[in-house]
Amino acid sequence: MDGSRPVHSWLTDMDGVLVHENSAQPGAAEFIAALQENALRFLVLTNNSIYTARDLRARLLASGIEVPEEAIWTSALATAQFLSEQTPHGSAFVIGEAGLTTALHDAGFVLTETDPDYVVLGETRTYSFAAITRAIRLLERGAKFIATNPDATGPSPEGSLPATGSVAALITRATGLAPYYVGKPNPLMMRSALNRLQAHSETTIMIGDRMDTDVIAGIEAGMRTILVLTGSTAREQVGGFPYHPTMVKESIAEVVPMIKELTEVTSDD
Repeated sequence: MDGSRPVHSWLTDMDGVLVHENSAQPGAAEFIAALQENALRFLVLTNNSIYTARDLRARLLASGIEVPEEAIWTSALATAQFLSEQTPHGSAFVIGEAGLTTALHDAGFVLTETDPDYVVLGETRTYSFAAITRAIRLLERGAKFIATNPDATGPSPEGSLPATGSVAALITRATGLAPYYVGKPNPLMMRSALNRLQAHSETTIMIGDRMDTDVIAGIEAGMRTILVLTGSTAREQVGGFPYHPTMVKESIAEVVPMIKELTEVTSDD
C-alpha cells in the first residue's frame, strides 16, 4: 500500500467481505470497531436493493457487527438520489422490494403504473411475470429504463437466484432498450458514497470481494483497492483480469492492523 498518501476514509462491500449469508466473516466486527476507534469516516456498500439501511443494520447487528444505519449505502439509495437529481419529484413504476420503494418515496418520487417517467428495476425474491410485462409495455410507451445493479445472480442457502441483471436482460431482449445501471461497477455509486462522506478518492480505500464490481468500480473512481478472498473471487482468478487491485488479502481480518498504521501516517502528515 502506498504510504505516501494518507487514508482518511474507507468504503467496503458487505456480502463476501463483512458477512456470508447471516454469519460474520472473521475480523469483520474488529474492522468496523477499529474504524470507529480511530474516528475514520466509512460506508458499507451493497448492490442489494431489497433491504432498507435499517434492515441491513439489524442483519449486521445479529451477526455481531455494529454499523450505524447512516453508514450503510445501498444501490437503492444511490438510485433514488440519482433519479431525484435527474427528475425532481418524478414518477416511477418499480419492480422491487421495500429497500427500493422506500428510498424512492423518501426522495420525493411518486410510484405509479400510469405514464411514469421511469421504469425502475431492482432485486426481489418474487419476480412477477405480470409486473415484468407491465414494465415492457411502459417502456414501449416512452418510460426510461433504470436498474439498480447489473448482478446476474444472487446467493441463497440453496444456490444462485436470478437477480436484477438477468431480469433486465429479459426486458432488454423484449424491448431493445438497455437500462442505465446505477450500482457497482458504475463509479457513480462510488462517487455518491464519497460525496456522502465528504471524502476524496485519493485518500479513500475500497474493499471488496469481486473483481468485476468492487475493484473495477474503485479503480474507475480513483481509489486504492483491496480484494479479499472470502467471497466471489479466488486468488488464481485475479491474474485473468486486465486490471488489478492495490492489494490482495485473505480476509478483512488482515486489513485490521493496517488501519492503525495508515491512521498514524495520516496523523504524521
